[in-house]
Amino acid sequence: MQIIEILVRPNGETQLLIKGFTGNQCREASAFLERALGERASEQLTTEFYQPTSTEQVAREGQA
Repeated sequence: MQIIEILVRPNGETQLLIKGFTGNQCREASAFLERALGERASEQLTTEFYQPTSTEQVAREGQA
């Protein structure tokens, strides 16, 4: 399941939590929110980011 959570703290600071996306899909899915919310202060990548997307995995399997 793919989920985008938006946390808004009492001081107005926002945080996006992107779950269920692999590779760069998380950045593509949340790009519109990042544009709307403004400049990113920091980024913390999860292990899901480093997993190959389904098309990357198929390409690697085809080369074997």
